[in-house]
Amino acid sequence: MSGQGSTEGIVIAIDGPSGSGKSSTSKGVAKARGLRYLDTGAMYRALTWWMLDNGVDVHDPAAVAAAVERPVIEMGTDPASPTISVDGRDVAVEIRTKEVTGNVSAVSAVPEARALLVRTQRAVIDAARRESAGIVVEGRDITTVVAPEAPVKLFLTASAEARAQRRSREIHTGDVAATQADLARRDRLDSSRAHSPLKRTADATELDTTGMTLDEVIALVVTLVDEAAATVRG
Repeated sequence: MSGQGSTEGIVIAIDGPSGSGKSSTSKGVAKARGLRYLDTGAMYRALTWWMLDNGVDVHDPAAVAAAVERPVIEMGTDPASPTISVDGRDVAVEIRTKEVTGNVSAVSAVPEARALLVRTQRAVIDAARRESAGIVVEGRDITTVVAPEAPVKLFLTASAEARAQRRSREIHTGDVAATQADLARRDRLDSSRAHSPLKRTADATELDTTGMTLDEVIALVVTLVDEAAATVRG
Protein backbone atom coordinates (compact mmCIF):
# COMPACT_ATOMS: atom_id res chain seq x y z
CA MET A 1 0.00 0.00 0.00
CA SER A 2 1.32 3.41 -0.92
CA GLY A 3 2.55 5.31 2.11
CA GLN A 4 2.64 2.21 4.28
CA GLY A 5 5.52 2.27 6.73
CA SER A 6 6.99 -0.47 8.86
CA THR A 7 4.75 -1.66 11.68
CA GLU A 8 7.66 -3.24 13.56
CA GLY A 9 7.28 -2.45 17.23
CA ILE A 10 4.17 -0.32 16.73
CA VAL A 11 1.47 -0.33 19.43
CA ILE A 12 -2.19 0.12 18.51
CA ALA A 13 -4.35 0.89 21.55
CA ILE A 14 -8.10 0.31 21.22
CA ASP A 15 -10.65 1.08 23.94
CA GLY A 16 -14.43 1.03 24.01
CA PRO A 17 -17.48 -0.49 25.67
CA SER A 18 -18.75 -4.05 25.23
CA GLY A 19 -20.28 -4.73 21.82
CA SER A 20 -18.49 -1.89 20.07
CA GLY A 21 -16.48 -4.31 17.94
CA LYS A 22 -13.13 -4.04 19.73
CA SER A 23 -12.19 -7.71 19.68
CA SER A 24 -13.20 -8.49 16.10
CA THR A 25 -11.62 -5.29 14.82
CA SER A 26 -8.41 -5.76 16.81
CA LYS A 27 -7.94 -9.34 15.63
CA GLY A 28 -8.72 -8.36 12.05
CA VAL A 29 -6.21 -5.50 12.05
CA ALA A 30 -3.55 -7.68 13.67
CA LYS A 31 -4.05 -10.37 11.03
CA ALA A 32 -4.01 -7.83 8.19
CA ARG A 33 -0.68 -6.34 9.26
CA GLY A 34 1.03 -9.35 10.82
CA LEU A 35 0.84 -7.97 14.35
CA ARG A 36 0.34 -9.59 17.72
CA TYR A 37 -2.93 -9.25 19.60
CA LEU A 38 -3.73 -8.83 23.28
CA ASP A 39 -7.25 -9.00 24.72
CA THR A 40 -6.88 -7.42 28.17
CA GLY A 41 -10.54 -7.96 28.96
CA ALA A 42 -9.95 -11.70 28.81
CA MET A 43 -7.34 -11.31 31.52
CA TYR A 44 -9.84 -9.67 33.88
CA ARG A 45 -12.32 -12.40 33.02
CA ALA A 46 -9.70 -15.06 33.77
CA LEU A 47 -8.96 -13.49 37.15
CA THR A 48 -12.69 -13.30 37.89
CA TRP A 49 -13.15 -16.96 36.91
CA TRP A 50 -10.33 -17.97 39.26
CA MET A 51 -11.82 -15.97 42.13
CA LEU A 52 -15.23 -17.58 41.65
CA ASP A 53 -13.74 -21.05 41.22
CA ASN A 54 -11.73 -20.68 44.43
CA GLY A 55 -14.55 -19.35 46.56
CA VAL A 56 -13.31 -15.77 46.85
CA ASP A 57 -16.08 -13.23 47.46
CA VAL A 58 -15.72 -11.05 44.38
CA HIS A 59 -17.81 -8.32 46.00
CA ASP A 60 -15.32 -8.00 48.87
CA PRO A 61 -12.49 -5.80 47.53
CA ALA A 62 -10.19 -6.78 50.40
CA ALA A 63 -10.67 -10.49 49.67
CA VAL A 64 -9.99 -9.97 45.98
CA ALA A 65 -6.92 -7.84 46.74
CA ALA A 66 -5.53 -10.52 49.05
CA ALA A 67 -5.82 -13.19 46.36
CA VAL A 68 -4.73 -11.42 43.16
CA GLU A 69 -1.15 -12.71 43.27
CA ARG A 70 -2.16 -16.36 43.52
CA PRO A 71 -3.30 -17.32 39.98
CA VAL A 72 -0.86 -17.41 37.06
CA ILE A 73 -2.56 -15.94 34.00
CA GLU A 74 -0.94 -16.36 30.59
CA MET A 75 -2.07 -14.98 27.23
CA GLY A 76 -1.21 -16.15 23.74
CA THR A 77 -0.90 -13.26 21.27
CA ASP A 78 -1.53 -14.98 17.92
CA PRO A 79 -4.58 -13.14 16.49
CA ALA A 80 -5.57 -16.22 14.51
CA SER A 81 -5.72 -18.33 17.67
CA PRO A 82 -5.49 -16.27 20.88
CA THR A 83 -5.24 -18.32 24.06
CA ILE A 84 -5.85 -17.69 27.75
CA SER A 85 -4.82 -19.99 30.59
CA VAL A 86 -4.89 -19.90 34.37
CA ASP A 87 -2.36 -22.03 36.25
CA GLY A 88 -1.75 -23.93 33.02
CA ARG A 89 -5.43 -24.64 32.35
CA ASP A 90 -7.10 -23.40 29.16
CA VAL A 91 -10.06 -21.29 30.29
CA ALA A 92 -11.14 -19.78 26.97
CA VAL A 93 -14.63 -21.23 27.32
CA GLU A 94 -15.02 -20.81 31.08
CA ILE A 95 -14.35 -17.07 31.08
CA ARG A 96 -17.32 -16.40 28.76
CA THR A 97 -20.01 -17.73 31.09
CA LYS A 98 -22.82 -15.51 32.39
CA GLU A 99 -21.45 -15.84 35.92
CA VAL A 100 -18.08 -14.41 34.92
CA THR A 101 -19.68 -11.70 32.79
CA GLY A 102 -21.90 -10.67 35.68
CA ASN A 103 -18.99 -10.35 38.12
CA VAL A 104 -16.03 -9.15 36.07
CA SER A 105 -16.76 -5.46 36.64
CA ALA A 106 -16.57 -5.97 40.41
CA VAL A 107 -13.15 -7.62 40.18
CA SER A 108 -11.93 -5.07 37.62
CA ALA A 109 -12.72 -2.23 40.03
CA VAL A 110 -10.26 -3.50 42.66
CA PRO A 111 -7.05 -1.38 42.43
CA GLU A 112 -4.77 -4.30 43.27
CA ALA A 113 -6.28 -6.38 40.47
CA ARG A 114 -5.81 -3.58 37.96
CA ALA A 115 -2.25 -2.88 39.09
CA LEU A 116 -1.25 -6.52 38.71
CA LEU A 117 -2.80 -7.01 35.29
CA VAL A 118 -1.57 -3.66 33.96
CA ARG A 119 1.98 -4.74 34.86
CA THR A 120 1.40 -8.02 33.04
CA GLN A 121 -0.05 -6.27 29.99
CA ARG A 122 2.85 -3.84 29.79
CA ALA A 123 5.26 -6.77 30.00
CA VAL A 124 3.56 -8.37 26.98
CA ILE A 125 3.80 -5.08 25.06
CA ASP A 126 7.46 -4.64 26.00
CA ALA A 127 8.24 -8.19 24.88
CA ALA A 128 6.65 -7.50 21.49
CA ARG A 129 8.72 -4.34 21.14
CA ARG A 130 11.95 -6.12 22.04
CA GLU A 131 11.21 -8.67 19.34
CA SER A 132 10.36 -5.89 16.83
CA ALA A 133 6.79 -7.15 16.60
CA GLY A 134 3.90 -4.71 16.55
CA ILE A 135 0.87 -5.40 18.73
CA VAL A 136 -2.81 -4.47 18.86
CA VAL A 137 -4.00 -4.13 22.46
CA GLU A 138 -7.70 -3.79 23.28
CA GLY A 139 -9.61 -3.14 26.47
CA ARG A 140 -11.04 -0.29 28.50
CA ASP A 141 -7.97 1.54 29.80
CA ILE A 142 -5.38 0.96 27.10
CA THR A 143 -5.22 4.52 25.77
CA THR A 144 -5.45 6.02 29.25
CA VAL A 145 -3.31 3.75 31.45
CA VAL A 146 -1.71 0.72 29.81
CA ALA A 147 -0.20 2.31 26.69
CA PRO A 148 -0.93 6.07 26.66
CA GLU A 149 2.13 6.63 24.44
CA ALA A 150 0.81 4.40 21.63
CA PRO A 151 1.06 6.12 18.22
CA VAL A 152 -2.42 4.83 17.29
CA LYS A 153 -5.12 5.40 19.93
CA LEU A 154 -8.73 4.56 19.11
CA PHE A 155 -12.03 4.59 20.97
CA LEU A 156 -14.66 2.39 19.34
CA THR A 157 -18.32 2.91 20.08
CA ALA A 158 -21.74 2.11 18.63
CA SER A 159 -25.38 2.72 19.47
CA ALA A 160 -26.82 0.84 22.44
CA GLU A 161 -29.12 -1.10 20.12
CA ALA A 162 -26.35 -2.15 17.75
CA ARG A 163 -24.12 -3.22 20.60
CA ALA A 164 -26.88 -5.30 22.17
CA GLN A 165 -27.69 -7.01 18.89
CA ARG A 166 -24.04 -7.86 18.29
CA ARG A 167 -23.54 -9.22 21.78
CA SER A 168 -26.77 -11.24 21.58
CA ARG A 169 -25.55 -12.90 18.40
CA GLU A 170 -22.18 -13.55 20.02
CA ILE A 171 -23.63 -15.26 23.09
CA HIS A 172 -26.48 -16.90 21.15
CA THR A 173 -29.42 -15.35 22.96
CA GLY A 174 -32.54 -13.84 21.43
CA ASP A 175 -33.24 -11.59 24.40
CA VAL A 176 -31.76 -8.38 22.99
CA ALA A 177 -33.53 -6.19 25.58
CA ALA A 178 -31.97 -8.11 28.48
CA THR A 179 -28.57 -7.97 26.81
CA GLN A 180 -28.90 -4.21 26.32
CA ALA A 181 -29.81 -3.76 29.98
CA ASP A 182 -26.77 -5.78 31.05
CA LEU A 183 -24.49 -3.75 28.77
CA ALA A 184 -25.88 -0.54 30.26
CA ARG A 185 -25.15 -1.90 33.74
CA ARG A 186 -21.55 -2.72 32.81
CA ASP A 187 -21.13 0.67 31.14
CA ARG A 188 -22.14 2.40 34.36
CA LEU A 189 -19.78 0.31 36.45
CA ASP A 190 -16.83 0.58 34.06
CA SER A 191 -17.25 4.33 33.48
CA SER A 192 -17.78 5.29 37.12
CA ARG A 193 -15.15 3.21 38.90
CA ALA A 194 -12.54 5.22 40.81
CA HIS A 195 -9.53 3.55 39.22
CA SER A 196 -8.93 3.53 35.44
CA PRO A 197 -12.50 4.22 34.33
CA LEU A 198 -13.56 3.66 30.75
CA LYS A 199 -13.27 7.00 28.94
CA ARG A 200 -12.06 8.49 25.68
CA THR A 201 -8.85 10.51 25.81
CA ALA A 202 -8.63 13.79 23.93
CA ASP A 203 -6.04 12.37 21.52
CA ALA A 204 -7.88 9.13 20.74
CA THR A 205 -9.76 8.87 17.46
CA GLU A 206 -13.39 7.94 18.10
CA LEU A 207 -14.97 5.54 15.61
CA ASP A 208 -18.74 5.00 15.68
CA THR A 209 -19.17 1.56 14.14
CA THR A 210 -22.98 1.49 14.25
CA GLY A 211 -23.58 1.59 10.51
CA MET A 212 -20.36 -0.10 9.43
CA THR A 213 -19.55 -3.69 8.54
CA LEU A 214 -16.64 -5.36 10.29
CA ASP A 215 -14.59 -5.31 7.08
CA GLU A 216 -15.17 -1.57 6.75
CA VAL A 217 -14.04 -0.91 10.31
CA ILE A 218 -10.94 -3.07 9.89
CA ALA A 219 -10.04 -1.33 6.62
CA LEU A 220 -10.39 2.09 8.23
CA VAL A 221 -8.23 1.15 11.20
CA VAL A 222 -5.60 -0.44 8.95
CA THR A 223 -5.42 2.85 7.04
CA LEU A 224 -4.86 4.74 10.30
CA VAL A 225 -2.17 2.25 11.32
CA ASP A 226 -0.41 2.58 7.96
CA GLU A 227 -0.52 6.37 8.19
CA ALA A 228 0.97 6.29 11.69
CA ALA A 229 3.67 3.82 10.64
CA ALA A 230 4.60 5.97 7.65
CA THR A 231 4.85 9.05 9.89
CA VAL A 232 7.07 7.26 12.39
CA ARG A 233 9.27 5.89 9.64
CA GLY A 234 9.42 9.20 7.78
